[in-house]
Amino acid sequence: MTGQHRIGLIVPSSNTTMETELPALLGRYGRAHDCEFTFHASRARLHKVDAESLARMVDDSERCAAEVTDADVDVVAYACLVAVMARGAGAHADVEARLAKVVRDGRSAAAGVTSSAGALVRTLPELGLRRVAVVAPYMPSLTALVVDYLRDSGTEVVDSVSLSVADNCEVGRLDPSLLPEHVAKLDLSSADGIVLSACVQMPSLAAVQAVEDAYGLPVVTAATATTREILKALDLDIDVPGGGAALRRETAPARPRG
Repeated sequence: MTGQHRIGLIVPSSNTTMETELPALLGRYGRAHDCEFTFHASRARLHKVDAESLARMVDDSERCAAEVTDADVDVVAYACLVAVMARGAGAHADVEARLAKVVRDGRSAAAGVTSSAGALVRTLPELGLRRVAVVAPYMPSLTALVVDYLRDSGTEVVDSVSLSVADNCEVGRLDPSLLPEHVAKLDLSSADGIVLSACVQMPSLAAVQAVEDAYGLPVVTAATATTREILKALDLDIDVPGGGAALRRETAPARPRG
């Protein structure tokens, strides 16, 4: 093995997807690059995806950050996109800064802290995707928050579809094989790319390559954007087969000497 990396995850208590899709993606990376990842999670209570529950969960995130820091992790990912975006424009920067302080106070040597919200916001312009179409599992009012957040961050949302699932466990049971059908409802005529899952709980990994192949547009998900930032924080090359546009081969910049 050329390296072993501990990944700290902060997830909603009802999340069942990030702890499957991130290990699947990083497992592919590890097999290709002879390294290993382990995953160490803390959970914040969340059942229904509504504004009050999401706010409560974000307020609990600092406790979770302290818990994963105790495991001496190498990077921390806060894996709940809409909970952060519901707090208003630019909230990811504040949430990431607060969690980074907790990590520092725990005297951790972690390379960084990212959030799924921040990862998506940063990844889209890095890939040159200025106009995107979005698939989200949320009720329409929450999807509108995500659309507004992306627009406030400089990415235009040309169309979106809401699947209107309020129970977070049920979101995790959505069938990714149906995602191409949902994409078919979108107007892609002016889109640079597709956000196939604007939610860390909606399974999408199995459909990423199929949708890219079918529509000829770059595909990003909350999970692939988060994986991208984990690799960047660890100074690892971005190169995950079948991970779509966010994980297509890029070489990490050389580290400065001295």
